Amino acid sequence: MMNIKQLSEKLNMPASVVVRLIEKLTGKQIDDLEQEMPNELYNLIIKELSPKKSQKPLGLNSTIEKKKPSLSLKQPAKPIEQPKLETKTSKPTTKKTKPAIKMTQGSDSLKESGQFTKPSSANKTLTVKVPETISVSELAHLISVKAPEVIKSLMNLGILATINQMIDQDTAEIVLNEMGHQAIRIKDTEESELLDAAIDTDLLNIETRPPVVVVMGHVDHGKTSLLDNIRGTNVVSSEAGGISQHIGAYQIEHNGKTITFMDTPGHEAFTEMRARGSKATDIAILLVAADDGIKPQTVEAIQHAKAAEVPIIVAINKIDKPGVDIDKVTNELSSHNLIPESWGGDTLFNAISAKTGEGIDSLLENILLVAEISDLKAPTNGICKGVVLESRLDKGRGPISTLLIQEGTLKKGDVLLVGQQYGKIRQIQDCKRKILPVAKPSMPVEILGLSGTTLSGDSAICIADEKKARNIAIQRQGKNRIEKLNAKNNKQLDTLFDQMSNTTTNQLNIILKTDMFGTCEAIRESLSKMANESVSVKVVYSGVGAISESDVNLAIASQAIIIGFNVRADAVARKHAHNERIEIHYYNIIYDMISHVKQAITGMIEPRYEDKIIGQASVKEVFKSSKFGFIAGCLVTEGKIKRQADIRVIRDSTVIFTGQIQSLRRFQNDAEEVKESQECGVGIKDYKDIKAGDVIEASIREKVAIIVD
Repeated sequence: MMNIKQLSEKLNMPASVVVRLIEKLTGKQIDDLEQEMPNELYNLIIKELSPKKSQKPLGLNSTIEKKKPSLSLKQPAKPIEQPKLETKTSKPTTKKTKPAIKMTQGSDSLKESGQFTKPSSANKTLTVKVPETISVSELAHLISVKAPEVIKSLMNLGILATINQMIDQDTAEIVLNEMGHQAIRIKDTEESELLDAAIDTDLLNIETRPPVVVVMGHVDHGKTSLLDNIRGTNVVSSEAGGISQHIGAYQIEHNGKTITFMDTPGHEAFTEMRARGSKATDIAILLVAADDGIKPQTVEAIQHAKAAEVPIIVAINKIDKPGVDIDKVTNELSSHNLIPESWGGDTLFNAISAKTGEGIDSLLENILLVAEISDLKAPTNGICKGVVLESRLDKGRGPISTLLIQEGTLKKGDVLLVGQQYGKIRQIQDCKRKILPVAKPSMPVEILGLSGTTLSGDSAICIADEKKARNIAIQRQGKNRIEKLNAKNNKQLDTLFDQMSNTTTNQLNIILKTDMFGTCEAIRESLSKMANESVSVKVVYSGVGAISESDVNLAIASQAIIIGFNVRADAVARKHAHNERIEIHYYNIIYDMISHVKQAITGMIEPRYEDKIIGQASVKEVFKSSKFGFIAGCLVTEGKIKRQADIRVIRDSTVIFTGQIQSLRRFQNDAEEVKESQECGVGIKDYKDIKAGDVIEASIREKVAIIVD
């Protein structure tokens, strides 16, 4: 059973039309829309509305004749005569109107089904395949909605996007879920097939490879000096300030076996570089100075090595210095679960001197021992894979990347895909600048031939087809562009809110150019952390290579200063910067750069003042003067009272007045200041309620020294 309303909704027809049809079929008058009707009546109406061969179908604009045939439930129902839309003798009784229901594409027509169907695409849950990148308009087309609806949903998520803007897979999935649809994530077919291609392990030639050892520790604890001693060369003298500024990788021979070493910077600005160094290695040497002990970067190095599950060998350096306490350093390390074997632990400890060479051979033997226990092996054939340690832009040779080979063999002429760059290898050099025909696992090499500078930590893989490598590199560049754009939009919103809440914040704009990409990343991160509540630091642009004229033009437009780290400006850029009065600062030591930027930030901060209490006086008696009014006879009990000082009148430990001194006298003479234990007369400007027993507190405003962390 169903009532008239339910029946009309099911038929998708107005209730008045349904009532008239029921009255025709049953011969009974219907007065109540809530009246229950038998289910058979629905089938009867559908049958009645179905077109016959000799009749035209009932259209949406058709009208029903007003003549009522005498029908009853007892008599068999006669077919209703279909009204004609146009006749020569009579005109339609009602005016032609627009159809009440709009038929959508894909819905059944009345000719096919004989019934009214409601379009359901708006409420239907769709399953949509989402690629890794998709435009707003394409996403709207997939779910059959207008693009502004998708844009509105993105705005609710805090993302400002245009109709043609590309969004990433995660964002598209969230939008679809918000709009009631399901998303199926699909990878870029070409890249996923290439990277996930199965390799027959039976055909691989597995061989023992040299261990990759990273030297980690606090700044100036002797990491580069240790490698200097091992290699037999003087590297530390070439490093600015004797401090490693980027990752260096080298290979040495010891007792007929090869060991690959990596030196990571110890300065706090290079946290990310140390993290990358620990992930690409097999063994970590933790270098601790015997005269300095554990420092913040030492603890950080321990955490990085443990997170990468790399075995740690402790090397306590500078034992040649008099008065060093090795046991003290060992105790400090034991608090971080680095317990020597002599104490019942499993960590190898070595006491060494990078300066004299004492204990170096023992350290190398321990490295080979740990490598033998770890059973380090890698295939020398198959697909070549590696990881980028460092990258730079050479003016004469182009982009150069330092690559650590992890699997396979890299040959000259191979097509290499590295992060967002690709190219055919033109030249391979080892750590001694010797040109090599091939590079095998655990070898650090410099490669030439890539389309651009790579990022430290990027994975590298050889691809047979250069066209495929190019397509994948372009896809990755597109994804990176989307991520940067989305981050920029979010930053713009955050900046807008910050400007609304604080309109007095100054901003130091910086253009940063360095010699190495890893160094650039580390310095950029370090600069961004210098911002405070008064001054924000914004790195407008950062890159690798010499300072060019375009960098100067950007500095002019953004009112920025230019910082060059281990790079210089060319002649055109120098002249242009001089004419436009753009500051260019050159550095080759990280300490100097950070110190000078902090000074610049300090100079931009608005000076802050605070009241400094200089003395107190107790009011003993109050006198009246014809010239100054009420004069407080006081005894200075603490500090001193100055004529130019601000004063507060305190009564019963409560400040009741704040003002200035109108007159200060000692006996009959004017005084500039009155010291402790001396008597004086104080006249207070615009205040007459001074009483005996009150305390007058004097203070001056002093400029507060600003310290930038």
